[in-house]
Amino acid sequence: MTMYTQLYNRLSFGWNTVKIDMSAARRDPLPIVPFGLAAFATTLFALGLALGTTIAVGMLFFIQMKIILRNKTSIESWIEEKAKDRIQYYQLDEVFVFPYDMGSRWRNFKQVFTWSGVPEGDGLEWPVREGCHQYSLTIEQLKQKADKRVRSVRYKVIEDYSGACCPLNKGIKTFFTSPCTEEPRIRLQKGEFILATRGLRYWLYGDKILDDSFIEGVSRIRGWFPRKCVEKCPCDAETDQAPEGEKKNR
Repeated sequence: MTMYTQLYNRLSFGWNTVKIDMSAARRDPLPIVPFGLAAFATTLFALGLALGTTIAVGMLFFIQMKIILRNKTSIESWIEEKAKDRIQYYQLDEVFVFPYDMGSRWRNFKQVFTWSGVPEGDGLEWPVREGCHQYSLTIEQLKQKADKRVRSVRYKVIEDYSGACCPLNKGIKTFFTSPCTEEPRIRLQKGEFILATRGLRYWLYGDKILDDSFIEGVSRIRGWFPRKCVEKCPCDAETDQAPEGEKKNR
């Protein structure tokens, strides 16, 4: 209120200029809080923090309501997008239907906000859409994992890599384009083999092919590594150039 009264009494806003009437300070009573330059700057700073928090929480509220109305989490939306890509890539005569979307936003909303306060479902089984069952999403994920193995590319390590997050000795572009993710990096030694599943322009992500699969305490070694440290194996390069007619039958 102090800030409002001070600005209202001291400033009159025109179309092109801001006029300051310093004589109004003698007529006005003392403000509730001493309103010097420091107080004014602090108030503006606090107002900016409050406004920023309001915008951030408002965006979070919008995202959460969108998830509730669709009955679909962000990860599940990503799985659905990959399902569409898989069906389109192999030109399959099937349609993936997300099992937990009841087909109505109101029905999805009532599943979360119940009068009793007890959500529908027991944590393992939930109401599903007609024509689906409790394992529809799981089956689709297994199909995507199998497809991921089919699409993976075999690489051979030609340069050692220490596993550093931003390696300086692998080039400036590799240093500045390091993936901004919590996923790990893996150490590489010349002569090893990597099965890459995805990648960026200067980085790849994949699993290290272990010579001994019974190494104690180690089941899989996977993570990011610089693209310049590996080269594609000739057998995979030939596979990538397979005719279009074979793509559908992979």
